[in-house]
Amino acid sequence: MGSAVAKCAVTDLAIQWVGVLLRILELCYQLSLDSLDLSRVWGGTGHFRQNVQTGLVTAWGLRLGTFLFLRILKEGQDRRFDNVRDSPGTFFVYWTMQALWVFITLLPTLILNSERRDEPLGPRDYIGWGIWGLGFATEALADWQKWNFRSDPDNAGKCIHHGLWAYSRHPNYLGEILQWSGLFLSASSVMPGPQYLTVVSPLFVWFLLRHVSGIPILEKQTMKKWGSDPAFQNYIKNTPLLWPFPKFKGE
Repeated sequence: MGSAVAKCAVTDLAIQWVGVLLRILELCYQLSLDSLDLSRVWGGTGHFRQNVQTGLVTAWGLRLGTFLFLRILKEGQDRRFDNVRDSPGTFFVYWTMQALWVFITLLPTLILNSERRDEPLGPRDYIGWGIWGLGFATEALADWQKWNFRSDPDNAGKCIHHGLWAYSRHPNYLGEILQWSGLFLSASSVMPGPQYLTVVSPLFVWFLLRHVSGIPILEKQTMKKWGSDPAFQNYIKNTPLLWPFPKFKGE
């Protein structure tokens, strides 16, 4: 099992480093997901749980990759790399970090796919896949709502406040966290004690989005753009940052 996971890590890193030369970020992002299929080949198994898990990750990757690709076509560039695109060293670090992100995030599924032992499907599988489905639907719907909002010329210069965005200021990130949490839960069905440390996958996704590269950057941008707008101030005051916990009178 360890050998298969190590091979996947090397494959992931190699794809990203080639991408530094070719600068095909989204394609390499998707190719890195091929390590899932390789993990099943190198692991030598193909149990039902493994097939479902791999299918769910593939569905996640295809949807997100297609959305990001279409967004780049529409906007003409990937704004996430505006400040580092002309700095080869920094760009290399970004791509290496992406390789690490992909590997850590996929780790529960990579270990699952490399495991020859199988267990009957149980509550953790169904609950985990259910959480993944909720997260997938949340992220897809949030992205679709924002895409439509931005496509309307009447909304130029405005911030989206409706749909899922009325319950969370970052519902797409909420969906992302839920998906990887669900996949860890299902994969844990066949994990012995030490492998439960792969809970680092959803925790890493949450930490990265909540404290590093996701929410902090977007919150800073939106505050700079709309911070003086009374409607936006009201939105910030009454809408949770991430988790859509209900607000009660008097809070």
